[in-house]
Amino acid sequence: MKMAHLITNCSFQTFSSSPNYCRNIGQLQNSKSSNLSLKSCSRRQKKSYVTCASAAVQGQTQTPLTGSQQAYEHSSSKPKKVMVIGGDGYCGWATALHLSNKGYEVVIVDNLVRRAFDNQLGLDSLTPITSIQNRVRRWKSLTAKTIQLFIGDICDFEFLSETFKSFEPDAAVHFGEQRSAPYSMIDRSRAVYTQHNNVIGTLNVLFAIKEYSEECHLVKLGTMGEYGTPNIDIEEGFITITHNGRTDTLPYPKQASSFYHLSKVHDSHNIAFTCKAWGIRATDLNQGVVYGVRTDETAMHEELSNRFDYDGVFGTALNRFCVQAAVGHPLTVYGKGGQTRGYLDIRDTVQCVELAIANPAKPGEFRVFNQFTEQFSVNELAKLVTAAGAKLGLEVETKSIPNPRVEAEEHYYNAKHTKLIELGLVPHLLSDSLLDSLLNFAIQYKDRVDTAQIMPSVSWKKMGAKPRTVSV
Repeated sequence: MKMAHLITNCSFQTFSSSPNYCRNIGQLQNSKSSNLSLKSCSRRQKKSYVTCASAAVQGQTQTPLTGSQQAYEHSSSKPKKVMVIGGDGYCGWATALHLSNKGYEVVIVDNLVRRAFDNQLGLDSLTPITSIQNRVRRWKSLTAKTIQLFIGDICDFEFLSETFKSFEPDAAVHFGEQRSAPYSMIDRSRAVYTQHNNVIGTLNVLFAIKEYSEECHLVKLGTMGEYGTPNIDIEEGFITITHNGRTDTLPYPKQASSFYHLSKVHDSHNIAFTCKAWGIRATDLNQGVVYGVRTDETAMHEELSNRFDYDGVFGTALNRFCVQAAVGHPLTVYGKGGQTRGYLDIRDTVQCVELAIANPAKPGEFRVFNQFTEQFSVNELAKLVTAAGAKLGLEVETKSIPNPRVEAEEHYYNAKHTKLIELGLVPHLLSDSLLDSLLNFAIQYKDRVDTAQIMPSVSWKKMGAKPRTVSV
């Protein structure tokens, strides 16, 4: 049996495939992060690998499997191998720990650029977060489970190829993208970076699967923002229409509202095409707005804490409102506040990913799951936070401010989200107790809040070609 190519202390230039702007971001990172170190692993024989993958597909027609069942379905001594791309980020870190805790063999692939964005823009997480190296060391000390690290840029195909050849994943969970709409709208260079990083990175993942792990199941994090706010119900990825007497099922129309959302649309088209052309198996998780910070795993130790963004660039609505209430800042409602979206708890993000891995797409199948649990308007969220804050003795005010985005502020919104429920998702719905927990969490760390970062500083209409620094 041939042995996998060994990678020991190999140095890869961060952002080597990105424009000069991206390389400048990389200079902010710790120089140690450019080293790639992992344990050697033996290459599995192709025949047994294909047999295992086929068994997983057959399981799809039976009762949906839980993650822990799927992790060990091949062999009690060989757990399923999952590559978490972007595993140092908000959703990725929680997912990596959850899958490791469920018995999967996990590797994190990340270029650590999310940390560099904070340095670049003068931002910081509400929660103190330690280095990714300390994070995985702490996880091993607590659980005796190892999470391997591949530090590098997936836009560098040579680096990505080595990760696939060495780890041989059964599933690749792809969070590794610039995920902020406001960041993509700061200026031309950030828009270009977002599209290059997201679209080229995903293309590289698709080519790596084709060349080195053809049975690997791609679980890609998309966004509900791809759909926009149409005046009809939003289906899960596809819509059946009748036109001039003929009927067909087609991809649901996309109406992206930022250069970030457009990059996700491009990703979805590229993935769908490669499923058809190359037989890749893929699940596109169109996720709503995530809130919360704690999962069972991240709550085990302070060094496992997840990041909690509250600023106007990376913070999501409910998390931002809770921090604003905790420090006595009026809740910042954009415009009329009727903007309605799907929301979900971060604990449901990890559960959805686990279910998608446990019940994989068939070869050549492109699946789309709408990943959220409830719908709220911005005004509804503000009212919920105001009521929850009053119970804690907080005087919470709401202020309507000019909308920095270009979007409908009052609209119809009804999105379907049944497929993950059918696979076994048990949602954590937004409750008084959860809001109380989030507010108390924000109060605990309120001394770390930089109030200068609360108000939005990025305008959709005012962005231009000239590089700019976000005001601090």
